Amino acid sequence: MEQVSDINTSQTNTGGPGALICEPGLLFDGPAIRAEIEEALSSCADNYAKRSAISTVLDRVNIQARDHIKAAYLKTPFKTSRTIRSYTYITDQLINTAVEMVQTYLHPLPNPTRSERISIVAVGGYGRGEMAPFSDVDLLFLTPYKLTPWGESVVESTLYILWDLKMKIGHATRTVEECIRLAGTDLTIRTALLESRFLYGDAELAETLDTQLWKQLFKSTGPEFVALKLEEREARHKKQGATRFLLEPNVKEGKGGLRDLQTLYWITKYLSGAKLPSEMIYAGYFTTTEYASFDQAENFLWTVRCHLHLVVGRAAELMTFDSQVAIATALGYEDTEGLRGVEAFMQEYFTHATHVGDLTRIFLTALEAQHVKQQPSFGARLLRAMPWRSDSVEAPEGYKIVHGRLSIEDEDAYLADPINFLRIFEHGLDTDILIHPDAMRLIVANLELITNKLRTNPEAQKLFLSLLLDYGNPERALRRMNELGVLGAFIPEFQRIVCLMQFNMYHHYTVDEHTIQCISNLARIEKGELKESLPVASGILEGGVDRKVLYVALLLHDIGKGLPEDHSIAGARLARTICPQLGLSEGETDTVVWLVRHHLLLSDVAQKRDLSDPKTVRDFAKEVKTTARLNLLTVLTVCDIRGVGPGTWNNWKAQLIRDLHRYTKLALHEGFDKVLELQSSSEAQDALRAALPKMSRKALDAEVERHYPAYWQGLDTETHKIFAKLMQKATTTEILSDIKADKDHDATRACFVLQDHPGIFSRLAGALALVGANVVDARTYTSSDGYATAVFWIQDAKGKPYEKSRLTRLRSMINKTLKGEVIAKDALKPHDKIKKRERDFVVPTVISFDNKGSDLYTIIEVDTRDRPGLLYDLTRTLSENNIYIASAVIATYGEQAVDVFYVKDMFGLKLHSAAKRTKIEDALCEAIKKSAVGALA
Repeated sequence: MEQVSDINTSQTNTGGPGALICEPGLLFDGPAIRAEIEEALSSCADNYAKRSAISTVLDRVNIQARDHIKAAYLKTPFKTSRTIRSYTYITDQLINTAVEMVQTYLHPLPNPTRSERISIVAVGGYGRGEMAPFSDVDLLFLTPYKLTPWGESVVESTLYILWDLKMKIGHATRTVEECIRLAGTDLTIRTALLESRFLYGDAELAETLDTQLWKQLFKSTGPEFVALKLEEREARHKKQGATRFLLEPNVKEGKGGLRDLQTLYWITKYLSGAKLPSEMIYAGYFTTTEYASFDQAENFLWTVRCHLHLVVGRAAELMTFDSQVAIATALGYEDTEGLRGVEAFMQEYFTHATHVGDLTRIFLTALEAQHVKQQPSFGARLLRAMPWRSDSVEAPEGYKIVHGRLSIEDEDAYLADPINFLRIFEHGLDTDILIHPDAMRLIVANLELITNKLRTNPEAQKLFLSLLLDYGNPERALRRMNELGVLGAFIPEFQRIVCLMQFNMYHHYTVDEHTIQCISNLARIEKGELKESLPVASGILEGGVDRKVLYVALLLHDIGKGLPEDHSIAGARLARTICPQLGLSEGETDTVVWLVRHHLLLSDVAQKRDLSDPKTVRDFAKEVKTTARLNLLTVLTVCDIRGVGPGTWNNWKAQLIRDLHRYTKLALHEGFDKVLELQSSSEAQDALRAALPKMSRKALDAEVERHYPAYWQGLDTETHKIFAKLMQKATTTEILSDIKADKDHDATRACFVLQDHPGIFSRLAGALALVGANVVDARTYTSSDGYATAVFWIQDAKGKPYEKSRLTRLRSMINKTLKGEVIAKDALKPHDKIKKRERDFVVPTVISFDNKGSDLYTIIEVDTRDRPGLLYDLTRTLSENNIYIASAVIATYGEQAVDVFYVKDMFGLKLHSAAKRTKIEDALCEAIKKSAVGALA
């Protein structure tokens, strides 16, 4: 999307009528408005009535003017500086007119004394002349001495009028001396006064304030201001999440947001007295090209912020999912094959946010270079504020160390050999020194030297692989290469996924950042940092794998994202071309291609299939074929899931992956019969007898006899043990349960024993939905003596086991539902809603039937939009169609749910009839559609 940038907003810190989005007279016709107010005042008996009359006229003018600005802006959505200048202009006119009317008609003072002077000054963002549609209005009422009764009346009446206009006013009444004293101790006040702008009243008083601030405070406290601003920036980033790649970023306060750009200008102005941001060039902080990037980022971020205000209808800085869609639409981003308009919009947003980070790094380094010699304490503060080394180290040949960072000695010599574009990152890893921004500038300005000739150079290929494999910290090199554009230039296919957002609630990062996070996880596992939490993956790497293949596969596993076809298929095709260009052999290329093509396979099987079903393991083993592939795929899968974002990886997923790896490895090593032995009924029965030494032989024999083979193969010994104890107390009328945390699986295990009857699974699912439980796995079996044994593994809203204090309510609600005291279908309606901010996620419903994936059951997979009552609706629909559910495996990926059911018909057979399958599919689709309408209501 090409954006149209007009005049930089900060270049005009006046509310004057220049370059507005509407004609000034259309927004505010001063003479006509004053005449209308004067006419209204002529019939007013007291000041209260007069104030009300002034407010009435100005409120109408304010609404009309803002409607004009909004309409004009929506027609030309990138004319942002004209828009924010227009909001500033109408605010200025309203305030000035309000004060004028108050002084003329409410509190006239024909012969003011010297103490009865007042100056209205705009400060902060309003002082800069930067007003979003619903920005706060920060005002300073400046007086020469203590506020007089007349001054107090003027301030009070003015504020009441502005409040009547529904302006959000931040205000203070101070003398010049008070301003200087308070600004000396309060950074917020000091920053606001740095950009003060005279509005109305005594201009000489406002000028005195400005002069004295510079003379008494600003000129002598530059180092202190810089240090405080950097500390404030660090604290702000920490509060906002410390990353610029948050799914729902804060446009103003977040990392890479507007506040970061404003901080750079504030520091420039404080140190040099600059009037315009462009003066950062003359101050030596930016080149012309870098300032152009500053200007473009500022214009884009202001555009986003203004549209965000208009979309939400109030002051808002957090760009939620629903507002992202609305803003993308307003700015004209359209869906293309493989990429939604909102994803293209957010890719541009994150690109600018990344540029803001680059500009900050460059600015601070230039600042340090200018001040570190003149003011050592100032330089020390800067060095502490920046995460860069400053200790003395020996520079490699052709380089020099400048303020603890790696810089280039001879730029011409550097550029003469393009391999240096990779070599500098190797030196950085080898010496543990970060790269100097001057060197970064040179690289960015000459990326066109990275050509096919360099890409096919064996030395360059070897260097690139060395960055991945030889220094134990590939994340650092890859991240800097990515930020500077080197990674996308060396691997052109990678450039498309840079800053590419995946518009869903599952992925926490852009595609390129996710890729780097995955590689970081792999490096940590290799270094033995995650042995305790990842024993299988750590053991595989300790045992030895093809590291080159594994690292390259992780680098390329999502490179097909954003293309029209399935990203695994597209990625495999691209990997076939890229791998030889990285110096991989034919065999290594084949393995990488296979891993990229199947990088979701292990995760899908582990999370969406019943691992107790022997055919699941058999089919997976046939697909994998070798232990070497299994090991590579297992490590890749672990890194991939952990790289999605905080909290995505948990013990439940870890256990599923460990089990599938163990079963498959056994099948590949010793044959599939060995796996069947592990899952055999006799093995499980013997394990139960050993686990219950105090239970009588007669009771154990009865327990063993009452259950069919599927029960023994489908559950672990601990669950068998729980059911054995419950069955000792079972009656035809009572509902027995055992609900406890299963810490090994990061879930709560809920076991139930009750008289079997149709729809048990659905009623249990409804009861669990009513208490907000997320079902991740479930099994139900019928005993030979007519009892249902059902077990659900559930998690709370945070993906954790239920706390003990909440289990009583959980048991109570389940019992009430099963006894018919609470009807789940009715009780769920108020809770089965999709939040407003999540409503724009599109998940097409896909239902598939598989009669080959299990020897005993038909597997029904429902892939659709998740919501609280989904599982209940699906199971109820299956029950109404006389379908018996043996087990359910539930996987959620943000807003997407994949519910998999192992089922039989009422005769205990698979669903062989195509007509029957079609009928069930139609019924499921109708249930999803009908409930989705209610969820969005």
